[in-house]
Amino acid sequence: MRRIAILLASLALVSACSSPQDQQAAQAPAADNPANEAAKKLETYQQLLKLHNDGPAVQLGHEIVDKYPDTPAAAEVKKTLDELEANYKAASEKTRLAALWLYQTSPMQGGTQSTATIQSTRPNGEQTVRLILRRHTAWGQSVFLYATTGKGFVCQGDCSLKATFDGKPKTIKAFRPPTGEPALLFRNDAAFLKDLAKTKRLTIDVVTVSRGETTLVFETGGFDPEKWAPLPKKK
Repeated sequence: MRRIAILLASLALVSACSSPQDQQAAQAPAADNPANEAAKKLETYQQLLKLHNDGPAVQLGHEIVDKYPDTPAAAEVKKTLDELEANYKAASEKTRLAALWLYQTSPMQGGTQSTATIQSTRPNGEQTVRLILRRHTAWGQSVFLYATTGKGFVCQGDCSLKATFDGKPKTIKAFRPPTGEPALLFRNDAAFLKDLAKTKRLTIDVVTVSRGETTLVFETGGFDPEKWAPLPKKK
């Protein structure tokens, strides 16, 4: 009995001498362990992968790798994160480029008109210029620039516009419509469309009434020809 009393007294003394921090550390739940926290986040990361929810997965993957770099969970995430992020960025860019185009089909003066339109990324804001691809059942096919503000373009007769298709220089022949719209119509629309189909970045040098010499920039890589209604076949 005396030995038991001495043992209990010793335990009481050790407990009394322990600091509050030591007691809290002893009572801390296992969930506060970084490896356990990372493991739980890894489960969520893997669920996001299964759901193909790539954006949040990339964000969570970086959180695991950055916050818990030396854990098994971080090592597991590193196996897939680089490829996942590359694919996510590529898909996001593809979506962004596709959204720059607007496709419309509607009745227009004795026929049906189908257009594919993209606005310049430079100049932007209120100074944008539209590149319009048009097919009309009565007028046929045409391609032209349309100034959204100002008095249009400076052009006498046929104009030779310097252009680049993904950096490759070419010349576009154009003219102002006799009806007075602030536009420039391209002479050889078929050749232009052939070049456009494989171009991601188009630049065209023009002279506008309001701004003078201007380089127009169009990010055309998202063009989808399937969304631009074809002309009816000739009988």
